[in-house]
Amino acid sequence: MTARSNRAKADRDPSEWMPSAAGAHCRYLTEWVATKLRWGLTVDPAERGALVGRAEDCPAALVHFTPSP
Repeated sequence: MTARSNRAKADRDPSEWMPSAAGAHCRYLTEWVATKLRWGLTVDPAERGALVGRAEDCPAALVHFTPSP
């Protein structure tokens, strides 16, 4: 991720921002979900809708995470 794209993303979730490279969407989504699961973070309705909707484009994607200690 470049500094410019990181600034564009800021603290927006997948309902508000996705990487410009379509080929990076599935990886971004799986890493987002893994982080949420690892730390037991909540998901708001708009974020959940975006995750579920975009996951349809990633049928082979698997989410791997290690629970936080």
